[in-house]
Amino acid sequence: MRHQDRYLQISRILSRHGLGYFIDALGLERWVRADWDLFGHPREREKHTRAEHVRLVMEELGPTAVKIGQILSTRPDLLSPAFQHELEKLQDSATAVPYETIRAAVEEELGQGPEELFVAFSREPLASASIGQAHTAVLEDGTRVVVKVRRPGVVEEVEGDLEILRALAVQASRRWSVAADYDVVGLASDFADTLRAELDYLTEGHNAERFARNFEGDPDIRIPKVYWDTTTSRVITLERLHGVKISDEAALAEHGVDRSELAARATRLMADMVFEHGFFHADPHPGNFLIEPSGRIGLLDYGMVGEVDERSREHLAMLLAAFDRRDPARIAAAFATIGVTEHRVDRVRLTTDCAHLLRTYEGLPLGRIQVGDVVRDVLAILRRHHLALPRNLALVVKMIVMTEGLGSSLDPDFQLGRVLGPYARRLVRRHFDPREMAKRVRQAGIDVAQLGVELPGQLGRVLDVLDRDGISVSLRTDDLDPLVARLERIGNRVVAGLVVSAGIGALATLGSTDPERLKPHEAKVVAVGVTALGALTGYLGWTARGHRSRRR
Repeated sequence: MRHQDRYLQISRILSRHGLGYFIDALGLERWVRADWDLFGHPREREKHTRAEHVRLVMEELGPTAVKIGQILSTRPDLLSPAFQHELEKLQDSATAVPYETIRAAVEEELGQGPEELFVAFSREPLASASIGQAHTAVLEDGTRVVVKVRRPGVVEEVEGDLEILRALAVQASRRWSVAADYDVVGLASDFADTLRAELDYLTEGHNAERFARNFEGDPDIRIPKVYWDTTTSRVITLERLHGVKISDEAALAEHGVDRSELAARATRLMADMVFEHGFFHADPHPGNFLIEPSGRIGLLDYGMVGEVDERSREHLAMLLAAFDRRDPARIAAAFATIGVTEHRVDRVRLTTDCAHLLRTYEGLPLGRIQVGDVVRDVLAILRRHHLALPRNLALVVKMIVMTEGLGSSLDPDFQLGRVLGPYARRLVRRHFDPREMAKRVRQAGIDVAQLGVELPGQLGRVLDVLDRDGISVSLRTDDLDPLVARLERIGNRVVAGLVVSAGIGALATLGSTDPERLKPHEAKVVAVGVTALGALTGYLGWTARGHRSRRR
């Protein structure tokens, strides 16, 4: 479909569902016909809520819009609960591709037809989605597998829609203040990266193997094996898992599975992914869990994953430590540091909202607090202050909420806080561990040194620009004397601070790497450190006082 036809189709669908304000925000008014009612017929509008109309629009727009809606539903920091829950209903299903088309795709990709590669290959699909279609098969050794084949033409279709999405995001950021606040151009780029990763089955295969390595030897989880001989970016062959759905109460009871214990084990596995491995399954809905007769959990679908890098761990630790101290100012500071926004953050209002949040849950024991309720209240505060979470932390939040819902469906008395509490405390302890602090001090020293190396070059480039633009500055030498003297004082103070910081960093490194060697001299080391800090504080105070007196 040409871009012009697609723009026209989007405009027509939006107007039919009474979403004319989106047409203006997205810059689509030139595609609107004079006889269209941009706000829809009143009776049609009243049939559904606004959130339902948005979901229906995405369903009508096709596979790419459905996938983007599903990805958007993982961003509770951007959407109110009504829109989030509605987009979660989007089903990734599509009309089945004929077997001959699938056969031709397999032969083109793997060099042989499915009847030559497998002992058996089902003509009828096991499932058919917008990106790929799954068929059951049997290998020569009798192993049952699932073969997923990417739908022909889907890459070109998705890339065309992603190009349109970026153009609409640019328009929205110029016309709609909310879109500018949340950096919709950056969000569109994130969505595009996520969707492209799902198009590449090699990525899914590597994700599955990474989970298998992380949980090697764990008897509570089963990760399907990837058969690389018949796997490419367009085709993937995975071991077929057998079991019952985690939501099938009757089947679980028939197999004698303890649902309360199952809830605890499933939650422990998800917590291990986030807090221990830093690599987690970002779509833990019930359909992705198969429970084997032994009670072992089989995990499916590795297209959507999230990572918790070092920076994200620091952000989580900072936020958890602030909540642990029940300090609204620290919580507000953590939100402002973590959140992404184009707005100036009103720290006073944000601190007031955080204080109200703490009062809401004050005095409640951990076992009685619903983590999902706390998360929803936190997300409401973030939305109120136009703060968006980085994508990986947004996925963590989404996964936590979904995990609590899964646990509660298995066990009415399930309390996620009891499971997550020890993980959170370990994360905070690691954050304040002397070795970790020493590592951060060393990194800060490297950053300062790098800044010192790059600064002359940066200043040189600025001067080049000024000179090229014909701007000249004339100063008498006697006018420069006070400025030079002031710069000299500032330089002395910076150097003194860096020297003392480097000394403290060295002591911290020595103490963390070889504590036994340092122990006999512990009192002397502390005395030296205190003396150095005292001397630095006195020096900085004296120079600041001298500067103020000279100004007077």
